[in-house]
Parts: sequence; structure tokens; C-alpha cells
Amino acid sequence: MRTKVTLVLLFLNVALLAVIFYARRELQAEQEIARLSKRVLGDEAIGVTALEIAAAGQARVIRLERSGDTAPWELKAPINWPANDFAVRRIIHELEFLDAETSFSVQGLEKNGQSLADYGLKPSRLSLSFTRPAAVAGGPARTTRLEIGDATKVGNRLYVLSPDGKKVHVVGRSLAESLIVGMEDLRTDTLFTIPVFEVRSLGLQNAAPAPRVRLRRDAARWAFEAPIVTRANKAPTEVVISGLNRLRAVDFLNDVSVADSGLDKPVLRVTVEGNSRRETLLVGRASSVKAVVKAEDAKKDPAPSTVYYARMEDRPQVFLTTIPDSLFDTLRRAQESLREPRLLDFDAERVSAITLVAPGQPEPLVLRRNDTNGWQIVAAGSGPALAADTQLITHLLQRLALLSVAPHAPGESGFLRDAPSDAEIENFGFNLPQREITLTLAPGAPAAGGLASPTRITLQVGVSSVQGGGVQARVLGQSFVYALAADTLNGLPVSPLVYRERTLRTLPEGARITGVRLAENSLPAKPLIELHLADGQSWDEALAAESEPRRAALKAVLAGLSTLRAKQFVSDTFTPTTLVDGMPTPWKYTLEATLALGGASGAPLKSVTTLQLAERSGGGAQLAGSPEFGVVFAVEQTLLDALWTLTYAERDPGPPVLAPAPVPPASSPVAAP
Repeated sequence: MRTKVTLVLLFLNVALLAVIFYARRELQAEQEIARLSKRVLGDEAIGVTALEIAAAGQARVIRLERSGDTAPWELKAPINWPANDFAVRRIIHELEFLDAETSFSVQGLEKNGQSLADYGLKPSRLSLSFTRPAAVAGGPARTTRLEIGDATKVGNRLYVLSPDGKKVHVVGRSLAESLIVGMEDLRTDTLFTIPVFEVRSLGLQNAAPAPRVRLRRDAARWAFEAPIVTRANKAPTEVVISGLNRLRAVDFLNDVSVADSGLDKPVLRVTVEGNSRRETLLVGRASSVKAVVKAEDAKKDPAPSTVYYARMEDRPQVFLTTIPDSLFDTLRRAQESLREPRLLDFDAERVSAITLVAPGQPEPLVLRRNDTNGWQIVAAGSGPALAADTQLITHLLQRLALLSVAPHAPGESGFLRDAPSDAEIENFGFNLPQREITLTLAPGAPAAGGLASPTRITLQVGVSSVQGGGVQARVLGQSFVYALAADTLNGLPVSPLVYRERTLRTLPEGARITGVRLAENSLPAKPLIELHLADGQSWDEALAAESEPRRAALKAVLAGLSTLRAKQFVSDTFTPTTLVDGMPTPWKYTLEATLALGGASGAPLKSVTTLQLAERSGGGAQLAGSPEFGVVFAVEQTLLDALWTLTYAERDPGPPVLAPAPVPPASSPVAAP
């Protein structure tokens, strides 16, 4: 019995759901029929390719067209210009979904003693014609005309005459609002529409006889193709393209001739090419007319600017555009302003050797990268290679990578010559260059176009024999001559001592200093310092009795002897005398350190390392000589200050003691009368 009841209930639920489903479909169908019955237009508004808007009392007709469903809309009248796609699509949308609140027949008006003129429909306040092409209409092209009349007295609606002229519909105001717009809303004001990332080339042509300038993007780089082949500066180039994309047409002119606007002989022609499209702007003479600029645009670009006559090459329409003076100047001087100012283009990680040559140098200085030992100074002949300071080599490569043109005088260009004559090459000092730097690079991946990357780059730096001895440079294999800063040679030293590794010695693990002795060479029997560690004693214990300044100085000396570093090298040969303030002078002090090194048998091996010290000179320099390493060098500041404390502090009288100022005698009190 329960099973039968369950089955009956299940059947009733299914039946109820079916009734609800079908009833809902019927209801939706009825609603759709009712909604479609309110539509003023049928399929006339689908696939529209032409629109024409005319207002009562105005001779001007606005006509918009497009060549296909995906093609952009364009204004054909009263000007020939790209249309604002959003504004046109809004009109199309209003036509497709134009619903009537209510409708009544035209015949009924005549029976009631009324006419279309009473509703502003004869003549109409506004008329809209739209055309469907033959391909969409399924036959010949079809043009539909819609007349728009007055607003209703109640409800803020509009009267619209049906295309067949038989009915008057009452519709919302949104259609009229989409039609009653100014030309500035129906047209787009942009000139260039190709975004920066899509631009493949930029062409510039100034008024004759200026040469044509053309730049092309190659992957992530920009390069000049004309009038010379060289690298372009990526950042300024893309800033210029962004500036072109910000240009706007601020006013359209129909009563100016080509000659009056200067567009028969443009002062500037700008061409931007993207993916399968090209846009060219012709700029005429500057206009005396004050163009109206939107407030928001003025806030975005408050820089000084000038109004010019202009037109797009593929359109006859003349308009005014405001071009910032800085952008216009950059475009006029593009061959210099967009050119890459850096002389060398290389990857520092690929550099395997650096060769530096200078006049009077007996042998070239060769710095070579070793995968095991880092950078080395390769000695001439068969001598051993010396370790080079990796940080200094890195700084040298950075300086070369950032080496840029620098005009010799204000207003001049740093790009001196693109095709110098033999006489100019000699005058620029390249017959005997002051520096010749060759970078040897490891083979890299092929460049764009399948060209192999260069494996040698040679830079020559010369000093001019004329023009006040300016500094110039060129890269071998290229014809360009660049102006450099006057102090460029100071940053390109050729002495091996400059690049030598500053660390002379670091004590190995397990080694320690067990004694230190500092004595004047003229008084060797009376050392200034002589300390030795007892068995198991630490330096903290040995120095506990010293004063705080001497204890800190002795610890600095011990640290400096443990890791012996040069501030800079003076000579790669140790000599019994050294130069102090330009005079040959014997060494003033001897600094000895006793080193305990771990032996194979467990007993420590003793050795003594010695430094010869000169008198401190110039207040901030003190030379040291090492017979062990065969060099003379300037000690680092920490060791220099510590040696000052140990050699001069006790004899330093300190600042002079000034006598106290005399105290004036106190005045006698005056007795009261």
C-alpha cells in the first residue's frame, strides 16, 4: 500500500513540474511577443553600414559610414575623419532596442482634427536615415528614415514617426540624446592610434634639404636605418612615440587653403608603422589662432606648446593640433636627439680579455679573465701572471659601457662627424691615439637576421691638435667620431699597478701572529713596540696593561698584518729608499711580525714577515715596502691611523693651550642719592 502511495505522489510531482515548465515557456513566449510588438523597428537596424543625421533649420548633415561589420566607423560629412566608435555604437544600440511606450495611427489624427505638425513631425525636428547593404538586406540596399518630433508634455518622452509613415510612437528620450551630440563627441580627436608596443618603425622628414630619418625596432632595440646606420636610444624613442599618441586635433578647418596652412610644403612629416598599418601626419606652419584645449589635457601636459596646421596624409581634412615645443624640437633634431649616446655596445659577462695601449707604454696591458682564478694581469714575455682586482675590472667595464658623448661646448653636438676626412682623423688625434682599448668577447648567440655577434671591439681615444685639445673617440670599423668629456683619460689608466689585486696576503687557517716589533731604523736598539705571546697567551691578555688608545692601535696593526692590503700600489719593485714629498728618503721604520704556522709534525713553524715604513706625508698617506712581495704601496687608512698612534701620539703636544681671556674689573656700585 505504501509503495503505491509513493509512486502516485512521485507521478503527481513529475506532472506538476511538467505543467510548470510548459506554462513558463508559454509565458516567456507571450512576453517576448509582447516585447517585440512594442519594437518600433524590425530587422532594419541590424547590420547598418551608413547613418545620416539631419536637424531642422540646419544645412549641415552628419553622415557616418563603414565598409563592413568589423570595419571602424568614419565621418564622411561635414568632415572626413574617423568617428568615435563608442558614440556610433550607442546610436545603433538605441535603434535596435527602440521600444514604443504607446502608439497611434496617423489616420486617427486626421479624424480628430490634428496633424503631424502638432507633434513636431512635419517638418520633423530631427531625422535619422540608416542603410543596410544588399548583402545584409538579402536584396538591394535598403535605406530607412526615422522622423523624430517634439517632446511629450507629460512623461518627458518623444514622438517618432514610423518608417512607413503610418504610426506615431511615443518613445524614451535616450534615442534623441544619442543623436543630439556635438561633432566633438561623434569624431575621435586622436591622430595616431598605433600603440607603442606595436610600432615597428618611425619615419621623420623635415623640410628640404634635410635628409629623411628612419628608425626601426629590432626585437627590444631601436636602430637608425637612414640617413646613417647606427644604434638609437630606446627610451627617448619610445617617449617620442608616446608623445605622438597624445597629440589631438583641437579644431577642424574647412575654409583654409593648403597654401595658407603650409601643408603644400610641410615643415615636418611623421610616419608611424605598426602591424599591417601605417599613419602619417603632415605638419604645416604655426598658426596664430588660439586653439581651444581641454582643461584636463592642459593639466596633463602643461609644458610650452605651439599650435600648427596639420592633416593626415590619407585625408584632405585640415585641422589644428597643439604640439609641445620639446617634442617638436626632438622630432626636428631626431638624428641627434634619438641617437644612442653610449659609444660601446657589449655584454660585460662575455668579455674575456681587455687590452689597453697608450703612447710611450713599452708593452700593452692585457687583463684576462680566468675561469679558475678570476681576472689576471698578463705580463709581457714569459713572466708569471698577477692577480687582478675583480672589483676594479668590473668598474672599468662599467665605465666603458656607460662612456657617452659629451659636447665640448654648450649648444654643440656630441656627435662630431659621421664621415670624417683623413685630415679630420689626424686633427682629432687618431693617428696616435692616447688610448686604444680592445675588448675580446666570447662568441655569443647570433644577432637578429642571423648575423654573428662581434668578438672584438676596439675603442680609440684621441686628443685634438686643434680646438683647444678636445677629447674624441671612435670605434674601429665605424666611421663616427664622438666628443668626450675632458677628464675621460683619467678614468682609463693603463698602469698594471692600478688593476693589481690589493690583498697581498691573508694568513691561512690555523696560522697566527705571535709577536710584533716596531722600531726606528736610526735607533734599532730601542724599539717603539716589542711584544711576544707566551705559550697559551692571547693578545687580549698581552695587551691588557696597555692604555686604551694604544690597545686599539695594536689590535688594528695585528689585523692589518693578518690581512695585508694596499690602498694603492706605487711600485712593483722594492727599493732601499722611497719618495717622501718628492724626495728620495730612506725607510723610517721597520715593522716585523712573527708568524706561527701549523707544521706537519704538530710543532708550529716560525717565520718573520717584515714591512719597511716611510715617514707619513701629506697628512693622509704613508708608504710601505715589502721585500717579501717586492712592492711599494700606500697603507690603508685603518693601519695608517694605528701607526700614527704608536709612533707620534706620545710625542704629540696636542692643540695649543690658549691663555684665558682677561676678566674686566667689576664696576663700583653707585651710591644712592
